[in-house]
Amino acid sequence: MKKYNFGAGPGILPESVFEQAAQAVKDFNGKGLSLLEISHRSADFEAVMEESRQLVKRIFNLNDGYQVLFLQGGASMQFCMVPYNLLPDGGMAAYVNTGAWSKAAIKEAKLFGNANVVASSEDKNFNYIPKGYTIPSEAAYFHITTNNTIFGTEYHQLPQTAVPLVADMSSDIFSRVIDANQYSLIYAGAQKNLGPAGATLVILKDELLGKVQRPIPTMLNYRTHIDGGSMFNTPPVFAIYVCMLTLRWIEEQGGLAAVEATNVAKAERLYAAIDENPLFQGTAAKEDRSRMNVTFVATNPDHEKRFDTFSSQNGIVGLKGHRSVGGFRASIYNALPLSSVDHLCQLMDEFATVNA
Repeated sequence: MKKYNFGAGPGILPESVFEQAAQAVKDFNGKGLSLLEISHRSADFEAVMEESRQLVKRIFNLNDGYQVLFLQGGASMQFCMVPYNLLPDGGMAAYVNTGAWSKAAIKEAKLFGNANVVASSEDKNFNYIPKGYTIPSEAAYFHITTNNTIFGTEYHQLPQTAVPLVADMSSDIFSRVIDANQYSLIYAGAQKNLGPAGATLVILKDELLGKVQRPIPTMLNYRTHIDGGSMFNTPPVFAIYVCMLTLRWIEEQGGLAAVEATNVAKAERLYAAIDENPLFQGTAAKEDRSRMNVTFVATNPDHEKRFDTFSSQNGIVGLKGHRSVGGFRASIYNALPLSSVDHLCQLMDEFATVNA
């Protein structure tokens, strides 16, 4: 039976990327060696690293003065690396709390200074993006999570701020057109739209660094990885190679504008199916709905387990919602085709017909 993967992560990647990566595991570039055994100091892998960086710069149209790093530790490591490198002792950084990952970032920032939560949507179980708040001008930086995987919300308009903007983009990076030059630092775990688990993308302005006086451990210092070309220690070779293949695929699709158009079509189709079906209801505020993670519940709790079983029997994988929200979560990342969304919508219609 064909499987339709709506899992929140690690997410679905393009079929062509899987095929090329599988071949490289067997024989990388016709070298007679697996990608998994080549030296990360070899010219072959240095070329992979450099192309990966250049693809990021090109796809995002980054200005001069930005560094592109491929690190390890996931976004969770960045929760502490950001304040370690950017928040001076006794200083203050501004955060918006929009869910579990924002809360985790705030917790880590408090170890280094004042993490000022200027707005939160916790009062409604994070089902909306806060608006109408003030960002202190003295903040060292302002941190947001652009897409909230668990709760199904996403920023569709950036807050206006004069302080450096830092963003966790783990679950919507490369899914839409953005002006990346509005951000001072972007970080993202690769395992949604970029590659497999194991690599973390960091994009930052050089001018951010050198403003804290505290000693920073070598591996947690951004300057270490800038000076080492993301290869101070052995990098996750396979994960970065797959990131490179995925970035190539994005360009082949026509860049972020083309990717976004497809993602909009998928999201509109699925949200319409939810809104028009009396057996289901979306959980996120309509104006803040995520295009990547569609969260919804059954209007009759008795139907939840039955639909979960019904969808599983028809090839749907990874649809169960996070325990914080319940119900269902359809993650419709870049590589998920519209036909998979159509299949889910058809199943919802069939379920409603039988259970009306």
